[in-house]
Amino acid sequence: MAASISRLGYVALRHTSQTPGRRKLLPLPCSTHQFHISSIYRARNDTERDPSSSGSSKRTREPFKFNIQDLSSDERAAYHALTPEERAQWRKEAKQMHDYMTSPEVDSLLQGEASNLAYETARASPHFEISIPKIKPGLMAMGELNEQDSGEDEEFEGDDITALGHGELEQHREMREYARIAAWEMPLLSKSAKPFEPPPADQPLRFRYTTYMGENHPGSNKIVLEFCTRDLQNLTSITEPQRIKLIKLVGPRYNPETDIVKMSSEMFETQAQNKRYLGDLVDTLLAEAKNEEDMFEDVPLDFRHHKFKRRAEFPEEWKLNKERMALLEEKRQNREEVARNREEEGKIVIGSQIIEEAMQALPVRDMGRESLEAQRGMGGKLGKGRLRALR
Repeated sequence: MAASISRLGYVALRHTSQTPGRRKLLPLPCSTHQFHISSIYRARNDTERDPSSSGSSKRTREPFKFNIQDLSSDERAAYHALTPEERAQWRKEAKQMHDYMTSPEVDSLLQGEASNLAYETARASPHFEISIPKIKPGLMAMGELNEQDSGEDEEFEGDDITALGHGELEQHREMREYARIAAWEMPLLSKSAKPFEPPPADQPLRFRYTTYMGENHPGSNKIVLEFCTRDLQNLTSITEPQRIKLIKLVGPRYNPETDIVKMSSEMFETQAQNKRYLGDLVDTLLAEAKNEEDMFEDVPLDFRHHKFKRRAEFPEEWKLNKERMALLEEKRQNREEVARNREEEGKIVIGSQIIEEAMQALPVRDMGRESLEAQRGMGGKLGKGRLRALR
């Protein structure tokens, strides 16, 4: 019943006009001190259920017990400030309040009012019966879990194309869309073109971003940072021992061939957070490198993480320059002049001319020279025996 009073506290005020309401101040004989009567009922159990009964509730009337620990700190201080007579009068009024609130008459009256109020509330609340008609799933449901949203199939009237045809049309629309972009929008990008300008010396940090053209990808938030230790040395004015300590701090992220430190971050959700983290990390490394309490002089440089690649160097004397090109041109002219002199003197062997002279010197017995050449020109073939006889 006490739970009903907590929920419907205003009902108790209607039937307890002779007693102070809940959380109301109770005047005591001493007009300078007031207490909350509700503090007395904080530790009291209102209802007890009998395990043998089927859901029925039994109300047990407990005797009045005064415990000063149930009062708040302010109430406890005010209680200690009272005189012994005032304390006895206060306990007497508190007992009268307890006896009245736990009497069967008040209990039954409050229980009846709570039951009537619950009945009126349930009677006043509207009840709607919502019935969802079941829709027969059609062929397009394709075994989906929520088949009610698919609905029945429309009646095919023979005036539509197949699904393959619709796919071809969709592909054609996509190609036309990209053609319009290439014809009308991409030429406008030339207005936003800017000439390439290398980064100035006061910006040694180079950040690299990754994009997937508007698609959500776990790797799109990754940021890669690269910087050269000597550029950083010129900008921050760190000494050579401090630069060596910085190389030892970054460890395997240092490339000894290019003198570039490379590190990345993708632990945060956005690119701006990862970029800020890498910038703060560089500041931390520089601050630690400038700390001269421990310069790591006993730690040697270790480049075992990097594999040096052997590159074949082109010989310097093989490279073309103006002097070498002039020398090669002179040698080429000399060779041409020697070949021309030998041709004039007849010292050059011409293979086709020697073959022609040998053919003319062959003896012809059965057929004339002209008929033999005519037969060869017509594509005729002589047998081995006849050719042997001609010879």
